[in-house]
Amino acid sequence: HDPAMRWIVGGRAVTKEAASTSQMGRFETEVLTDKANLAVLADLSGTWIDAVRARRPSSLVVLDMDSSVSPTYGEQEGTAYNGHFGCSCYHPLFVFNQFSDLERAKLRSGNVHSADDWRSVLEPVVARYQDRTKRRFFRGDAAFALPDLYDYLEAEGYKYTIRLKANAVLQGHIAHLLKRPVGRPPAHACPAVPCELRLSGRIVEPETARGRQGGVAGQGAGLRARRIYPGADCRSAARFAE
Repeated sequence: HDPAMRWIVGGRAVTKEAASTSQMGRFETEVLTDKANLAVLADLSGTWIDAVRARRPSSLVVLDMDSSVSPTYGEQEGTAYNGHFGCSCYHPLFVFNQFSDLERAKLRSGNVHSADDWRSVLEPVVARYQDRTKRRFFRGDAAFALPDLYDYLEAEGYKYTIRLKANAVLQGHIAHLLKRPVGRPPAHACPAVPCELRLSGRIVEPETARGRQGGVAGQGAGLRARRIYPGADCRSAARFAE
């Protein structure tokens, strides 16, 4: 019965009434549960974004994938307890672009891994931008530090920034950089330290002083991962140059 919502719906809802609660319930349980309708609904946000890009073309796309928590209070289908969030919930997966627009989402059970079924969410988005953008970037947290995802992004021409999980070997090599100096911090920014990391068969190189995060110019130095040559020592190692 909200007047604003009636104007958004349009048609006879403007002067009369929009759908009632019972009508919305039937719509969700009878109409949206159809596989064809679910597929169209999953593509809806991407369709809107494509319409905007048709009017304002861009050669750059930055995709940001992350999971979230949707707490539940009952026995809803698919709900499960998640130890990380400490509640019964759903664990949806999202892909956003650099403008924080939702590209695609998927509702998942509450007890799945953060990166579970990433292909079904990411691949349709990547396919949409395949012939539309030249500069393609991807960002993700440590949950997406997966070799299969690296291979897929490289094959599709994406540069990526994915956080590495903390581990004792890496912490030991960079311990001297993590020590906090005695006294107040300096007023000026500390200069970037050139470094080269070799982790799990990949080399992580420093970017320029301006740095890049997901392909967008940022502050400080950034890290860029690439393959190392075949047969190279793939044990975790690090070398820093003063």
